[in-house]
Amino acid sequence: MASSTTANAATANPAAVTTPDMTAQLASEPAAPHKHPYHLVDPSPWPLVGSFAGGALVLGIILQAHYGQWWMLILGLLGMVATMFFWWRDIIKESRTPGLHTPVVRIGLRYGMTLFIASEVMFFVAFFWAYFHFALYPGHVSGAEAAIWPPKGILTFDPFGLPFLNTMILLLSGCTVTWAHHSLLHGDRQGLITGLALTVVLGISFTAFQAIEYAEAPFAFTGGVYPSVFFLATGFHGFHVIVGTIFLAVCLFRAIRGHFTPQRHFGFEAAAWYWHFVDVVWLFLFICIYWWGAGEIAEH
Repeated sequence: MASSTTANAATANPAAVTTPDMTAQLASEPAAPHKHPYHLVDPSPWPLVGSFAGGALVLGIILQAHYGQWWMLILGLLGMVATMFFWWRDIIKESRTPGLHTPVVRIGLRYGMTLFIASEVMFFVAFFWAYFHFALYPGHVSGAEAAIWPPKGILTFDPFGLPFLNTMILLLSGCTVTWAHHSLLHGDRQGLITGLALTVVLGISFTAFQAIEYAEAPFAFTGGVYPSVFFLATGFHGFHVIVGTIFLAVCLFRAIRGHFTPQRHFGFEAAAWYWHFVDVVWLFLFICIYWWGAGEIAEH
């Protein structure tokens, strides 16, 4: 009878059943402003503003590509940057408001970030699927003179040149962000700031070296299926590196302001998860595209 009552209580309120560790944590939490442990967000203009800014950005890309007009593209970019700044500002204020981010809310945030990264994994699966389809069945390449991969006439990068350097940079950045997380958990604020700063610098370095690599590419984006798949896969990864670098830069700013504590730091934790995901994707790109898929190496 008692176990049935407990089960019913757990069904009605997931936060009603707690372990001793959760009980101690709940005792140190500020009281929630509501009669439930969940967080209902306040009305915000930024989703609507962001939607209009995103539409203006896409329209601006079309106008610039077809008619050479820049004004809509610039307007869309400014709208997106403003949306990110003000929306992130509101989210940071929300996370620092006592009682809002209860343990139940933080569990939901972790589930959300986990599912987001899972969706990003499937995003890159599509690019790897396209690459391996043509790499394993080169006869499917339209207009190919011979069933070989890379296609005839394509010179590829030396995998142990800039690609290997970028691999070492990302692996090192994974170490520095882990150092920052370890320092945070042990109350070492200076170690947290130093580790985050180094990670941001390494992320910027990766982007700079990838830009150099693209500038020296021995093939053009419109040079067939190999360049298309290569630039889409590595280019979208580069975009994710830029996003992750911005994510970590915001966390660095927050760390300097003292926003993170060993008990409450999900914003940084989510950034670290995202950065490790970026690291792992690059390892697959390096192994599968740069190394395994290498053909005749271009001379530089």
